[in-house]
Amino acid sequence: MAIIEIKTLDHPGCEVFASLTEAQLRNRLDPDNGMFIAESPKVINVALDAGYQPVALMCERKHIDGDAAGIIARCGDIPIYTGDRELLASLTGYTLTRGVLCAMRRRPHPSVTDICREASRVVVIDGVTDTTNIGAIFRSAAALGIDAVLLTPTSCDPLNRRSIRVSMGSVFLVPWTWTDGTDTELHALGFKTVAMALTDKSISIDDPALTNEPRLAIIMGTEGDGLPHDTIAKADYTVRIPMSHNVDSLNVAAAAAVAFWQLRKRD
Repeated sequence: MAIIEIKTLDHPGCEVFASLTEAQLRNRLDPDNGMFIAESPKVINVALDAGYQPVALMCERKHIDGDAAGIIARCGDIPIYTGDRELLASLTGYTLTRGVLCAMRRRPHPSVTDICREASRVVVIDGVTDTTNIGAIFRSAAALGIDAVLLTPTSCDPLNRRSIRVSMGSVFLVPWTWTDGTDTELHALGFKTVAMALTDKSISIDDPALTNEPRLAIIMGTEGDGLPHDTIAKADYTVRIPMSHNVDSLNVAAAAAVAFWQLRKRD
C-alpha cells in the first residue's frame, strides 16, 4: 500500500477530496471517469460489496491500523493519503466521520427496463433536490421492499456525499437510474402509476385496490410544489396519506417511508 503523508492543502492527488465540487466529481461530460466520495468504514464496505471500484483513500494517521485497516486490506494498491486530524479537516472542510474517506468510480447507469423488468414495486423521485431527503428515501426504499429507484434529471444525485452518508450506504443496495419522467416505459412493463398528491380525487393510501396491484410505481415530488399537474393527471391513481390535527402533509422522506410500507407487495 502507498501511504502518502499530507503536509499542505494543495498536495498533488488530493483534488478529488479537497477541491473538486460534486458536479466536477460527477463529470457529466465524461461519465466513464466520474467519481464519488464514500465516508466511514461501514458505508465504504457496503460500496465495495456492491462492486464499486476504489480509487484513493484518505484517513487520519491513527486509523491506518485501526478503523481503516479492513478497508485498506480490501482496496489493494491505491494511494492512501493521511495526516493529522486538523489538517484533514481543513483540507476537506469537515471532520472525517470515523476518519476515513474513499474516492470511488461511478458505474454506467442501467436502463429503466433493465432494473424494472423483474420489479413489483418501484419509486419515481420527481424533482427532489434536497440531499438529505434523497438519502433518507433510499434508506427507506432498501428497508421496505422497493425494488428500484428512478430519478428525474431535476432530482439530486444519489451519489452526492451527503446523500450517501444519510442513506447509510443504501444507495448501493437498491438498483437506480435516471428517467425522463414519462410513464410510457413503466406502463409498457405492466406498472400502474401512483402519484402521491393531495387533490379532490385522491384516494386513501389504504385503499385495497392499491395493494392488489401486482406492479406499482410510486411517484414522489417535492415538498414545496409537489408533483407537476400533468404527472398527476396521467397517473393511474392519485393517493393521499390520511392526516390528523389539520396537518396537510409530511416531509417527502417521511411520506415515502409510509407509502413504501403501506403499498408493499403482499405475499
